[in-house]
Amino acid sequence: MNIKVLDTTLRDGEQTPGVSLTSNEKLRIASKLDEIGIDFIEAGSAITSVGERQSIKEISSQEFNAEILSFSRPLINDIDYCLDCDVDGVNLVVPTSDLHISDKLKITKDDLIDMSNSAIDYCKDHGLIVELSAEDASRSDVDFLRSVFFNAIDCNVDRVCVCDTVGILTPDSSFNLFNCLRDINVPISCHCHNDFGLAVANTLSALKGGAVEFHSTINGIGERAGNASFEECVVSIDRLFSEFSTDINIREIYNLSKLVARLTGVYIQPNKAIVGENAFAHESGIHSDGIIKNSATYEPMTPELVGRSRKFIIGKHMGTHGLDSRLKELGLDVNDSQLHQICDNIKSLADKGKTVTDVDLQAIAENVLDINYDVRIKLEDVTIVSGNKVMPTASVKLNIDGDEILNAGVGIGPVDAAINAIKSIDIFNDIDLVEYHVDAITGGTDALIDVIIKLQKGDKLISARGTEPDIIDASVKAYISGVNRLLDG
Repeated sequence: MNIKVLDTTLRDGEQTPGVSLTSNEKLRIASKLDEIGIDFIEAGSAITSVGERQSIKEISSQEFNAEILSFSRPLINDIDYCLDCDVDGVNLVVPTSDLHISDKLKITKDDLIDMSNSAIDYCKDHGLIVELSAEDASRSDVDFLRSVFFNAIDCNVDRVCVCDTVGILTPDSSFNLFNCLRDINVPISCHCHNDFGLAVANTLSALKGGAVEFHSTINGIGERAGNASFEECVVSIDRLFSEFSTDINIREIYNLSKLVARLTGVYIQPNKAIVGENAFAHESGIHSDGIIKNSATYEPMTPELVGRSRKFIIGKHMGTHGLDSRLKELGLDVNDSQLHQICDNIKSLADKGKTVTDVDLQAIAENVLDINYDVRIKLEDVTIVSGNKVMPTASVKLNIDGDEILNAGVGIGPVDAAINAIKSIDIFNDIDLVEYHVDAITGGTDALIDVIIKLQKGDKLISARGTEPDIIDASVKAYISGVNRLLDG
């Protein structure tokens, strides 16, 4: 069965607190919605403002394949504004719960049915397609809900919709409710909100119960906890329900998601299904190894299906297979020894709470690849004492040709003190530090520090680098690395 999709990003989605789209932004989103294959676009609510009506009219003028609707209350004034916008139809919303009828509208149920019928008649007399949406239907008396719908059918309504306005349905109750409405002989749709995090599950259950259309928003944006997520519903239908299909081009889902996120300014949580940045990211060594051998081991779908690509995350849980794959993507070829050294260095950083970026990885790898000389001097420990009233003092423990050497030094700062502690050891006497340069290669207070120095011994001049989250460690390691290269020559 082919399932139809009504997108309400431009109406219900824009009701997300803090979101206000310009006419041009609405048109860009609507164009992408039409391109991806959305059946019905709710372009806004014509009663809202002059600017809103201009936006809706601009969208209506584009001759999209999608049917263009405006939200409308069952009031002549609202409907006239919709007509002014040249829309194809209206999403005519009437409350059907006792709470809304008596407390909000303060009318009787009979009055409500009369109001609904009159509004439908007026719309149809003026050539509009009508989808009647029963607001708060999930808290309505089912017999009354059926009565509203059957009256609407008598007035030639085109479609009806059951709205779970405050998200109180469960998958079971959603199925049961729609199953009770199977004899409604016009297309029936569902409109689910996400107050309990069940909007997508309730939407899918509604389809199993007999709905043939659903309402959703891109990225699940909307009031309070949002609406049913378009991408999660569509991809679930495509992958998990062989009896259903849509006309959506799911390979464009990620691009559409990013467009809406950028224009609305609503952040997509990293672990959001389908479109979150971590949805196809792997750090665990076991997972990365399995993915490289066969992506189906730890992915229920390929990322390319929705316009994505997978990522291997660099961190303490990674294994060498994922790391080697990421290094090759960066154009770096390493041998087994270098690979394990890079892996150890990354895990050491991660254990300190550092998030390792691709920039960090490249710096670490380049640092390891640069070690192709005989290492006579190894740093075992460096300790710094420094403060406003204390002369910066450093003590270092080195292993030189197998012998453990302890030494101390002072300086105008902690880096200077550490280098002085090393330089006063005999093996360093004829080596001059001629240049010192430091960069923070990533942002934040936990940035990796890249120290590049030039050392000279006689007529030989070399460059060396050290990359660490601590400037003192990076400086000392760069210095010792340079000295080892000078001594090797």
